[in-house]
Amino acid sequence: MGNERKKKRIRWQVLLPPWIVVIAVLVLNLTNYEVFVSSMNRLIGWILKNFAWMFNSISLASLILVIVVYLSPMGRIRFGGAKAKPIIGYTSYVWIVLCTIMGAGLMLWACAEPMSHIHHPPANIAAGPMSGEAILWAMETIMLEWTFTPMAIYALPALLFAFVFYNMRKDFSIGSMLHPLLGDRVTVRWKRVIDCVCLFCLCMGMASSLGSGVLLIVEGVSRFTGGAVQVNAGSWSVCGAVIILCYILSASSGLKRGIKHLSTLNSYFYLVLGLVVFLAGPTAYILNLCVESFGAYLSDFFKLSLWTSSSEGDGWSLWWPQFYWCTWLTWMPISAVFLGKISRGYTVRETLNAIFVIPALFSVVWMALFSGTSINFELQGFGINAAMEASGTAAASYAMLEHLPAAILIIPLFLLTAFISYVTSADSNIHAISSLCTDGLEEDDTESPVSLKIFWGATIGGLCLIMLQAFGIDGM
Repeated sequence: MGNERKKKRIRWQVLLPPWIVVIAVLVLNLTNYEVFVSSMNRLIGWILKNFAWMFNSISLASLILVIVVYLSPMGRIRFGGAKAKPIIGYTSYVWIVLCTIMGAGLMLWACAEPMSHIHHPPANIAAGPMSGEAILWAMETIMLEWTFTPMAIYALPALLFAFVFYNMRKDFSIGSMLHPLLGDRVTVRWKRVIDCVCLFCLCMGMASSLGSGVLLIVEGVSRFTGGAVQVNAGSWSVCGAVIILCYILSASSGLKRGIKHLSTLNSYFYLVLGLVVFLAGPTAYILNLCVESFGAYLSDFFKLSLWTSSSEGDGWSLWWPQFYWCTWLTWMPISAVFLGKISRGYTVRETLNAIFVIPALFSVVWMALFSGTSINFELQGFGINAAMEASGTAAASYAMLEHLPAAILIIPLFLLTAFISYVTSADSNIHAISSLCTDGLEEDDTESPVSLKIFWGATIGGLCLIMLQAFGIDGM
């Protein structure tokens, strides 16, 4: 009797409330879009203005805590106990983590963000736009936003969830992470509410992320085909439907099948694409700018981490570093559940290498390659920023790639990598969302019913496609 498995049941108290709110938000958008967007922009602006200090402090504290844990004796703790065996091999574990955390965002912003920074720097850049000072500022800001700090934001709660679920044997719930601090009585009362809030936030975030992926891929296909494939609602729908179908199939096949194999394949594409840009791009400039900007990032780290633009009064940092911290903190709870879930059998230090060290170093290299190349091409007058302003954020990447040798081969490789990136990012999160809506998950059986994965995959995909059809780029 002691070996009998718990029967898996749907946690309707966790599934229905966020789903109903998602539908309500969609209806509100469709019926009164301008009022909704205006209200949300005011709310976001108020939050960023009044709590920038808090977001900066939390982000910096997360990084410091991760480093302390990594170097302390806690690094030897093994999730699941001293004899626990890993769910998946370490290499696959690293690839899955990399694709879950950052892959899709890097594809979109590596070329676009530096263009915005060098053309519209903050007030403290006295030399002005397109100056050497603006370029260095752009690169060190990007490294702040995309490397060690965001990885620490993901890593810290992932460690906590893995320990609570596998070592303390608590329920598979985001709220369970409060057990060490608040105890059983408070946690049991609030964990469903916490799960519901986090699910709603991630659903909206995933819909937006999926929309960005659709825009990136369709823009690339249109440019590659010389406009034969037009950027319109029809092409967005086809592209979105294919991505939705693929990530539902991948998530439904389970962690050790679709998610594992697609993440491994995607990581190989990352490596090949990075190597091609390194060899075909301005190699010496990339290396020089990488070393210089990483040094500036380290030198100015604490100043950048705590900067709020209050002294200049231009609010620049609110819509870049602080906005990123809000974004990472929003994604963090669900990502922590998934990352913690696949960390069984590994020590704290091994887990931090996979979630914190390796992805951060990968991001440093990726941003040096793509941001450095796009900046170099912009200085040569290739019009990267002009393309972005004319056609949107996604156009910056293709404007850069078009000026590389053998662009006719590189752009399809980029498109394929981008496509798989959005699939692998979505399937991991669908996997986590479905797990949170399932009662009865155990240490050696954390797969949720396929019906839940289809339900949430279709809900989020449908939300994205409806918003794209109704409002286009603005809907994202």
